[in-house]
Amino acid sequence: MQISTGVKRILSIVAVATAATFCVGQAMADDMKCHPEQLATKYPSLVGKTIKIATDGATPPYSMRDPNNFDNLIGLDNDMARAAFACIGLPVDFMVGSWSGLLPAVIAGQADVMWDTLYYTPERAKEADFVVYLRAATGGLVQKNNPKKIKSLDDVCGVRATAGLGSTEEAVFRDLSAKCVAAGKPEIEIVTFPDIPAGSRLVKNDRADLLMIDLGLVNSFIAADPDAFDLAFSILTDYKVGVGVAKNNKELTQAVFDALKILQADGTEEAIYKKYNFDHKQALPTEILTK
Repeated sequence: MQISTGVKRILSIVAVATAATFCVGQAMADDMKCHPEQLATKYPSLVGKTIKIATDGATPPYSMRDPNNFDNLIGLDNDMARAAFACIGLPVDFMVGSWSGLLPAVIAGQADVMWDTLYYTPERAKEADFVVYLRAATGGLVQKNNPKKIKSLDDVCGVRATAGLGSTEEAVFRDLSAKCVAAGKPEIEIVTFPDIPAGSRLVKNDRADLLMIDLGLVNSFIAADPDAFDLAFSILTDYKVGVGVAKNNKELTQAVFDALKILQADGTEEAIYKKYNFDHKQALPTEILTK
């Protein structure tokens, strides 16, 4: 059977279109794979750099010391950071300090990124760019049996509350305290701390009634010391959590964004969350947020 010239032309067009579709599909598939060997092509300004990651090593399950090797940092954020920069093709060096000083270190150029349960806020985004990938859940840590009967943020007037210095939770408590006073109720006594373990000790030693912080941290403290602590409440928030990057390093911001999209697509992120018993439902599609 002979094929007409018109049919041949149609078949030729279909073949070209099919090949083009395959090439586009292949290119998209390649985009969702790590190519560390392409560092010089994709991110030329990063060639030869060792990325300094600011972390505190004291915020389980995000950043903590390996009990079998004190010099080794483990945790959800540290594992994500290693995986992301391995995907990009860059070595890393962890710079450990108090949590409240980590973002200032990035802004001052002493570290390249802060990767340690950092909440995005418009105010923070004035000084650093954010690559967000997680929705935050907040928990209230109280002494065992919840002696002050704190069940929600409606119950915090007159209590001793503790939060990280300069943290989102500190701002929330100050706002709530003003509302308490306006309603004729006792103000909240706010005690700040320089690092998160210090905050948990304030509750444990009866120097504070409530620590409000990331739910993953609260659950870690309760699991580690169930005779001392209880969960007062939990709130799935609209806060976004991500990596803080200095504003003068747009290529690094883009590289982190690209790597996180790959880790989300290839299942690496979900595997890391599972490793630390963290609910992967809190994951968000990666995006860059700037001010």
